[in-house]
Amino acid sequence: MTDSSQRLHIASAALSADVATLGAELQNLSDADGRRLQWDGDPAVWSGRAPLLFPIVGMLAGGAYRFDGRRYAMPKHGFARHATFDVVSHAAGSAVLRLQPDPSTRAMYPFEFQLDVAITMLDACVTLTATIANHDSRPMPVSFGFHPALCWPLPFGEPRRDHVVRFADNEPAMIRRIDAGGLLLPTPQPTPVDGDVLVLRDALFVDDALIFDRLTSRRVTYGARRGPRLRVTFEGFPMLGIWTKPGSAGFICIEPWQGCADPVGYDGDIRDKPGVVMIEPGLSRVFAMTIALET
Repeated sequence: MTDSSQRLHIASAALSADVATLGAELQNLSDADGRRLQWDGDPAVWSGRAPLLFPIVGMLAGGAYRFDGRRYAMPKHGFARHATFDVVSHAAGSAVLRLQPDPSTRAMYPFEFQLDVAITMLDACVTLTATIANHDSRPMPVSFGFHPALCWPLPFGEPRRDHVVRFADNEPAMIRRIDAGGLLLPTPQPTPVDGDVLVLRDALFVDDALIFDRLTSRRVTYGARRGPRLRVTFEGFPMLGIWTKPGSAGFICIEPWQGCADPVGYDGDIRDKPGVVMIEPGLSRVFAMTIALET
């Protein structure tokens, strides 16, 4: 975080957190006893905490995309996570932040957009709502993702090896992986989910994220087999990424996605990129995720 970034504190009776104006990033999510539920962003391991992925998710082939015959360079996961948002409102239990175009974004993404991010605390639940509005005269291609890093293990005394992700439904479908350059490999792989349970272990992530692009569930529960857990709900997202840095990193990322990395060898228009949605002029699209502490 740069020195110019603000932190906005929000809280309910059961949870508290900060929201950084840099990236509109949720930080320091903790329970009422001050136990940290969210990764602390240790830069020696991974500096992220809960970056927003906009207007792309993942890596672009060659570091650029095509739109109407032109190429536009853009970094992995887009530019929102590195941008400073304006504060629209801030109250005891909520904050709304806004990102609008400037010369640096227009060089990468030549559209007049407005990205509003609302973070709201209510009891033991925090809700993140992203509203993407198209103020341009053309249909606007968009992908979006949340990327919260939750503590692994959670701070309730259970060992790391006992933590699982339990899906709302059985998930027998094949999953996808990325290559060393971050691009989507063409061949699906067998899922490591057994019925509705993914037992977390570092070996799963040696080849980077698990990508569920044929997902049935829109809700997962994360935690140890005993004790409090976190329920993550993501209605409206067709994909889910689960990721950590292998080697006993202190976090697991549960990432609802609308979109994913370019397939290996992709050279088409961004409008045909997997998971991209088109927002018509004057309209908007809403993406929401909730994280709830279940005791």
